[in-house]
Amino acid sequence: MRQTKQSEVLFSRASQYIPGGVNSPVRAFRSVGLQPVYIDHGRGAHIFDVDGNEYIDYISSWGPLLLGHAHPKIQTAIEQELRKGTSYGACNAREVEMAELICTKFFPSMERVRMVNSGTEATMSAIRLARGVTGRDKIIKLEGCYHGHADSFLISAGSGLATFGQTSSAGVTKHTAEDTLVAQYNDLQSIESVLTAHQGQVATVILEPIMGNMGLIPPEAGFLQGLRALTEREGVLLIFDEVISGFRAARGGAQELYGVRPDLTCLGKIIGGGLPVGAFGGRAELMDRLAPLGDVYQAGTLSGNPLALAAGIAMLTELAEPTFYDRLEERGRAFESLLRPLLDRYADRLSYNRVGSLSTIFFRPGGVVSNADAKGADTETYARYFRGMIERGIYLPPSQFECLFLSMAHTDEDFARTIAAMDEVLGEVL
Repeated sequence: MRQTKQSEVLFSRASQYIPGGVNSPVRAFRSVGLQPVYIDHGRGAHIFDVDGNEYIDYISSWGPLLLGHAHPKIQTAIEQELRKGTSYGACNAREVEMAELICTKFFPSMERVRMVNSGTEATMSAIRLARGVTGRDKIIKLEGCYHGHADSFLISAGSGLATFGQTSSAGVTKHTAEDTLVAQYNDLQSIESVLTAHQGQVATVILEPIMGNMGLIPPEAGFLQGLRALTEREGVLLIFDEVISGFRAARGGAQELYGVRPDLTCLGKIIGGGLPVGAFGGRAELMDRLAPLGDVYQAGTLSGNPLALAAGIAMLTELAEPTFYDRLEERGRAFESLLRPLLDRYADRLSYNRVGSLSTIFFRPGGVVSNADAKGADTETYARYFRGMIERGIYLPPSQFECLFLSMAHTDEDFARTIAAMDEVLGEVL
C-alpha cells in the first residue's frame, strides 16, 4: 500500500496559501480523484516522493527530461555555471552558444532566435510579431491545441482546460476572444473556411504540428503540407508550436519529420534541460522586426539566463550525437511492442497513438485523429486506471488528455514492470 501521509500534510499546508494548493492545475490530481504527490527527488527514469514511494516516471516533468532525472552532464553544467553566478541582466556567452546550436544543428527554419523564459512567453511573443509584421489583428488556433496561458490562447484549448472540462477561461476579454478564431486540427477545409470568412484579417495560423495537449494526435497525411500551401496563398504566417514536439519527434522536430517549414517556431521544455527556458525564431526578415532593430517590442529580465541555458546546452549537446534519435526511436518501439498484446486484447476499448518518444493510450476504440475523437475518451475509466497504476509504482499523467513522455533513461526492466502493472489494472477496469 502506497504511503501518502507526508504528501497529505504538505497539500494541507499548501492549500492555505496557494490557490488550489498547486502552482499548475494538472498537479492537483482532481480529475483522477486523488490528492497530489509531493516529489522529493529523481534519478534516471524514477522519482521518489516525500513518503518514500518510488515510481517509474512517464511524465518526465511534462517533457523536458529527455535524458532522465539528474543526468550527470546536465548536473555538472549547472554546478559549473552556478559557481560563476545566477543572473546578470546582461549579455552572456551561453545565450550565443544556445542560439548557434538551435539555428545550425537543429532547426534550419530558424535563422534568428530570441530566448524567453517559458513556452507561453514564446507563443505570446510569436503572435505579437506576426501581427506586427502583417498589420492584421486576428489569429487562427486549432481546437484542442494548447499554447500556454496567454489570453489569446485560452479559447477552445487543450491540456488543463480539457482536463477540467472547460473550453475557455474566465477573464479573457470580449475583444481578445473576437480576435482568436478557431478551426479544426487535421481539417484543411475548416481552416480554409475561417480564412475565407475573414479574408485579409488573419495574421497567423498557430498550431501544434503534432497535437500533444489532447493526448497525442499526429497529423494525417498531407495536412501540414496543405496548411503550408494554404497559408502561403493567403499571405498568412504559419507558426509551429513545437514546445512538446521539438527535439522529441525528430532532431528538428515535427517540421523535420514531415518536411514542412513554418515561418516561426516556438520552443521550450527540452531546451532548458529541466530549468525554465523558452524560445521563438524564424526567418531573419521576420525576427529582425523585433526590438531593438524593429518596432515589435519583446523583453525579459531573465531572458537568456545563463544557468538555464547551461543546462540546455548540455542537453542539446547530447541530442546532437549522431545516433541519439535512432536510439530514442528504439526505446519508443520497444515500449510499443510490449504494449501491443494488451492493445490487441482490448481493441474494443482502447486506441493508441505514438510518434517517437511521445504516446497516448486513449480509453476509446476506433482510433483518434481529431480533437472530437479525443473528447470521446472515457475519462472515468482512465481515472480508475491511473489510480491502479500509481498504487503499483507507475507515475502516469493525471489526465487522459496528456502524453506519456519516454526518456533515454527508461530501461527494458522499467518497461516490463510497467506492462505487467498495465496487464493487472486493465483487467480490473475494463
